[in-house]
Amino acid sequence: MVDFDVVELPEADHVGVGDEAPDFTRPLVGDEYWRDAALSDIDGPVALVFFTMDGAFPATYMWNEIRDRGWGTDDDLTVVGVSISTPYEHKRFVEERGMEYELFSDPSAAVGDLYGAVQDLDGMTGIREHRPAVFLLDDDHAVEYAWVASEWPEFPDYDEVEAHLDRL
Repeated sequence: MVDFDVVELPEADHVGVGDEAPDFTRPLVGDEYWRDAALSDIDGPVALVFFTMDGAFPATYMWNEIRDRGWGTDDDLTVVGVSISTPYEHKRFVEERGMEYELFSDPSAAVGDLYGAVQDLDGMTGIREHRPAVFLLDDDHAVEYAWVASEWPEFPDYDEVEAHLDRL
């Protein structure tokens, strides 16, 4: 049995359904290389997945679930992640997990701030990370679905997300 406390997080003032997804530019890391890219460079629809730093069990769990469910395996959806991990950490994470997804690197958590998906990392002064969150964006990058964790650890209802994926 895993021994950890569930922590209630402060209420998040996050981007909601009907909002235009805030655009940003950050290093986008794949299995071969990384480059600066803007969210607006990605043709919709998009599943934008915020997750904790690479190597933390919630990140591994979320990406295993997304991979096992086959999100983004067709041409109709692009799945990209965002975390505070550096491009070097993302590169290693992608390789170790055998992921076919690309990950934005947001060490300052500024993108997380734009989306209202940031939390202070307990016990580490000045360190913030992304809360687990999923934003589904339509072809015009309007938010069609938004979920942001309200406690740690917490994971999205993957079946609920998939029901919304079918509507994109």
